[in-house]
Amino acid sequence: MINVALVGNPNTGKTTLFNTLTFSNEHTGNWHGVTVEEKAKVYKVKGEEIKLVDLPGVYSLSPMSYEEEVTLNYLLNKQVDVIVNICDASNLKRNLYLTLSLMELGKPIILVINQIERRQIFKIDEVELQKMLGIRVVKVTAKKKSDGKIVNDEILNYREDKPILPYIKNLPIEKVDAPGQPLFYKIKLLEDDETIKKKLNITKNFGEIDRVAEVRYDYIGEIEKRCLGDNLRTYGRSKLDNILLNRFLAIPIFICVLALIFYLTFFSIGAILSDGLNFLLNKFIANPLLNITANSFGEMSWIYSLVEVALVGGVGSVLSFLPQVVLLLFFLSLLEESGYLSRVAFISEDILGKVGLSGKSVYTLLMGFGCSTSAVLTARNMDDKNSKIKTALLTPYMSCSAKFPVYSVLGGAFFGAKNIFVIIGLYFLGVVLAVIMSYIYEKTILKSKAQSFILEFPAYRLMDGKTTLKNIWKNVKDFVVRVGSLILSMNVIVWLLSNFTIKFSYIGQGEGISILETVGKIISPIFWPLGLKSWGISSALLAGLVAKEVIVSSIALLNGVDEANFESIGLSTMKSSSAVYFASPSSVLSFLVFCLLYIPCIASISVLGKEVGKKWLLIGVGIEFLMAYIVAFIVYNISLAIENFGVMPVVMILAVIAIIICSCIIICKHLKGKKCPYCKNCDRECDKREIQ
Repeated sequence: MINVALVGNPNTGKTTLFNTLTFSNEHTGNWHGVTVEEKAKVYKVKGEEIKLVDLPGVYSLSPMSYEEEVTLNYLLNKQVDVIVNICDASNLKRNLYLTLSLMELGKPIILVINQIERRQIFKIDEVELQKMLGIRVVKVTAKKKSDGKIVNDEILNYREDKPILPYIKNLPIEKVDAPGQPLFYKIKLLEDDETIKKKLNITKNFGEIDRVAEVRYDYIGEIEKRCLGDNLRTYGRSKLDNILLNRFLAIPIFICVLALIFYLTFFSIGAILSDGLNFLLNKFIANPLLNITANSFGEMSWIYSLVEVALVGGVGSVLSFLPQVVLLLFFLSLLEESGYLSRVAFISEDILGKVGLSGKSVYTLLMGFGCSTSAVLTARNMDDKNSKIKTALLTPYMSCSAKFPVYSVLGGAFFGAKNIFVIIGLYFLGVVLAVIMSYIYEKTILKSKAQSFILEFPAYRLMDGKTTLKNIWKNVKDFVVRVGSLILSMNVIVWLLSNFTIKFSYIGQGEGISILETVGKIISPIFWPLGLKSWGISSALLAGLVAKEVIVSSIALLNGVDEANFESIGLSTMKSSSAVYFASPSSVLSFLVFCLLYIPCIASISVLGKEVGKKWLLIGVGIEFLMAYIVAFIVYNISLAIENFGVMPVVMILAVIAIIICSCIIICKHLKGKKCPYCKNCDRECDKREIQ
């Protein structure tokens, strides 16, 4: 077996090449941190087994981040027969810095130059480049299968080439007192690399890091003169950035982009597709299944009730939201692959930096709109540990796609066409509260260290249709499997609990009190201050801990809705006889806010525990529940006041309260006064007090 390590800078097409070589479907993206840990796959080429490991994208082999640590540890501690170093043809000069560091390892290297752009930006003389570096150089387009065969052939025929490193003679290697150590270790000691110094138990500082970088860049300059043609345009920068990165327009444009995505996904195209799928599910699956069950067991049997309510009404209602989930994933992929998401990180850096986050957090938080579980993993690319913890803990505040069915079913029933504003408001409420909580964390228990934020602007690109379809298909498959396993299982459990008494006797036509109703009535008083007084509501929230989609199917189950139709489910919550009953729009709004913010699903909790530890998991989940309760309480009471007294009186009262609070803060600051730098405990007035 040939052990191959795939290494490269972020955004060079590394994972695309991995997919091409191994016929895989790993997630790719135009973003630093898409790959956060090594991914391995064994495959055969011409009868020979190859184990290809896709390592996180890095800029150097000096561990300054989680990704660089993972990559360096793998290269030093695992068996690597050959390194495939992928570079972006349009940014080869910068990519070569990592190439030289890899060559210093002394392992066989194949340099793969990926021509991402359709039109060539640099003229590259790969023959001359191969002579100067002393390693194999091939030019490919990573997504082409034919080019993948070329790379696989190079792997099969790899040679023990000796890289040419003429700049080494310009380094004071003799200063390094580490006899018997490889050249790579000696160079790293010159750079005062803490990882290598710790590994070799050396404490001496050599202080030659600038010198090492200088000689590498000098040699790259020689390569540029001899192997690279004139730069036809500045990499990454576009005239479009004059608008999208404008200091006054950037944030409003981004907000408008998100609002447009939500509208198209949830109300326009998404709603039409969802209605169409719902019709097809009812006609070709639900109705035939119910007819077969009725003919086999009778309409009065508990088996018919299970199929009708748990399968058709519960699972079908969640499955009908599949088109909207697909659309949301498509638009998120569009933001990512087009290069716009990198710009969003840039424009967000100043804002997020003030609350203890980094521009890198944008990717994690935006991915939280898709799935919190997978988004939490991307928080690993934070340089600072506390920033990583904060970003991971804040991700569940984003409205993941699983929460949308709840918003659509209940909001559509109570707010009608105005529900678009409710849903957009919920999405932005999650973002605002995440920023506020980050500020609170920063000022209390999770203060971040100063972080470097290095960001490259990739050129704007069109989506790769084939890759996008593969990524969407993977997510669709995961969603369907989730519906067919986790949600189906939970629906059956909820149906059993709601149809059997504590003595395990079947309730049938509503005689007796079910197990779920008993439990729901015990915990429901907790939610009374939020306007949620129905026992079915608390039961649905409990079920939602497994997966947020289960809330919708649980409402269908508890209210006895036998159609895979979310309109019927929403209307059922308006009936006072229903187990899940909302007395007013205010109580629905309170419920939606609580669903947005309360404890994340079990899968997210599991991943959070692994990423941040049990201590921070408990703190984060506890704060989320408390935040959900407080915000839902405030929203309910304000909304109820507006229902009773109108908008203007409530707005005026809130304005007065805000003025009073601000006045109290100003007065407190004035009374506190400025501390005298000369006599901290002195309260008397003196001229020195003015000197600051």
